[in-house]
Amino acid sequence: MAGTTRQQKFSRLIQKELSEIFQRDKRGVLDNAFITITDVKVSADLGLAKIYVSMMLTKDKDKVLEKINVNKKEIRKALGEKIGKQVRIVPELVFYIDEVEETAERIENIIKNLNIPPETKV
Repeated sequence: MAGTTRQQKFSRLIQKELSEIFQRDKRGVLDNAFITITDVKVSADLGLAKIYVSMMLTKDKDKVLEKINVNKKEIRKALGEKIGKQVRIVPELVFYIDEVEETAERIENIIKNLNIPPETKV
């Protein structure tokens, strides 16, 4: 489900603007966690945006996700201030932890820590 060109443009816009909003979290609402917006999927009517976030160096990802959700209204308002002139409606935001990146990082660490003896020449 790739979505229409319109959905894709809208997704990229939301991803860019939310990334900036999260980077400028001046009040430390999100515990100064380093959060990356890895993907945004927008519904066909553009009324809902699923936001996938990665928190690479964060110990308690669920706690940060909870803080994001507690502050969702403020985040949506800030997004509205940035994109309001370009869109009719600011979508509802639903945040998810991006498991793909987390899993890739875990696999990479496992591979790095494998004790593979060097190949011996015969």
